[in-house]
Amino acid sequence: MLTYNTILKELKDIPVGRLEELYQFVHSLNPKNRKSASLKKKILSYSGAFSDMSAKDYADFVQETKSARSKLFDRNVDL
Repeated sequence: MLTYNTILKELKDIPVGRLEELYQFVHSLNPKNRKSASLKKKILSYSGAFSDMSAKDYADFVQETKSARSKLFDRNVDL
């Protein structure tokens, strides 16, 4: 049966230049981190989506989005 000590003994032979890569791999094995990484990847897939908009169009878009959010979420609701 594999133990932590067995793994730690193997880790001592890892070149220092590869420790960051090893850390990222170990970190990715944690189920909580995998879910977070997946969400991050989805969010980043939108990066650059507005790059073809002019600065004025983008500013108008942001203002309209803020206005719509305000109308939807900043109101009193009778329950």
